[in-house]
Amino acid sequence: MANAVVKWVEGKTFLGVDSTNHAVVLSSPAEGIGMKPSELMLVALGACSSVDVVGILEKRKITLTRYEVQLSAEQDENPPWTFRKIHMKYILAGKDLNENDVAKAIELSEGKYCSVAATLKGKAEITTEYVIESGD
Repeated sequence: MANAVVKWVEGKTFLGVDSTNHAVVLSSPAEGIGMKPSELMLVALGACSSVDVVGILEKRKITLTRYEVQLSAEQDENPPWTFRKIHMKYILAGKDLNENDVAKAIELSEGKYCSVAATLKGKAEITTEYVIESGD
């Protein structure tokens, strides 16, 4: 079972703490500190998938020298501003990195392992692309 606590700090600033006691500051944009909660969901999606993709590539004995996921999203114009489309762009570089391994790792993450992607898929269309940069 997953657990988390969100504690009010002041104004519209909050501290989110997960079951392993790791924390993140969240706030409204006007507060000037912390992440927007809705964008934290994008970060969670990117991080969840990244854990999978990096782990799968490591199991294939691939050494990464660069890894990044850029996320962009379209939201409804009116409350509750539901995300309808989320695009994930993976940027990777590494020794012995090839398109087949990258595509398979992303496919496994999105379709089998990433709980955040599985949760969001009912509401948002998630699309992906990847770029393999040269250089080891």
